[in-house]
Parts: sequence; structure tokens; C-alpha cells
Amino acid sequence: MAVCVFCDIVAGRAEAHVALDRDDFLGFLDTRPVFKGHVLLVPREHVETLPDLPAGLRDGFLEAAQDLAVAVKDALGAQGSFVAMNNTVSQSVPHLHLHVVPRTKGDGLRGFFWPRTTYDDGEAASYAERLRAALA
Repeated sequence: MAVCVFCDIVAGRAEAHVALDRDDFLGFLDTRPVFKGHVLLVPREHVETLPDLPAGLRDGFLEAAQDLAVAVKDALGAQGSFVAMNNTVSQSVPHLHLHVVPRTKGDGLRGFFWPRTTYDDGEAASYAERLRAALA
């Protein structure tokens, strides 16, 4: 594995402003936040994407994400949060990380960061069927 900045942060070899410190997870401030208080949640174990996350870590990861979503409201006065993660595409660091961004009505963030599309007639049913087949 090449050098992973998030593994360096977890190991204490790189500095970070830690917001959440648990046995299996670390939450720290993004150095280029969407808004101040933007936290990145990572598993301490090097895992590249959500599908790679071991089953034993899934519940704890979501619990930590929930706790951070509450904390940005309680501690920072946010009205809510934007919670998101990328898998491979647009993943600037190849270590699973979930963004918890504090949000307030009128903060200037509009919808999603990508263009939206629509389905043609019958296309939505076809996509849903393909997904169901892959999940079966």
C-alpha cells in the first residue's frame, strides 16, 4: 500500500484536529472544509471503500456518524448536517471516510454537487430490476 495520509493521522504520524476518538474510529476536521466544523470519520483499520468495511465495523461506523451528526448541531449551532461518502470515484484519499458537514438554512450549499437527470419511460423500472437482480 502506498502512503495513506489518513493512516498517518490514525497512527499519530500526522497532525489532525480530532473531534471523535474511539477504539475503531477517528473523526477529525477536514483541512479544506465545506463549512467550519466539517468532520471526516474514518475506520482506524485501513479500508478503501464502504464495500470493503468489515461487517463487525458497520454498526459502530454508523453509530459514530450519528453521534457526529448530533454533535455538529449541539456544539456548533448547526440546524442539521450533510452526510456523504464517495467510493473510488471522487475519493481524494483511498481510505474510507464519511463527511459530516454542518448545515444551516441559507448557508449557500445548494442540493447535490452533480447534475441531475431523469428517467425515460420504463427506464426506472429497468434500473430497479437490474439492481434487485444484483442484490439477489
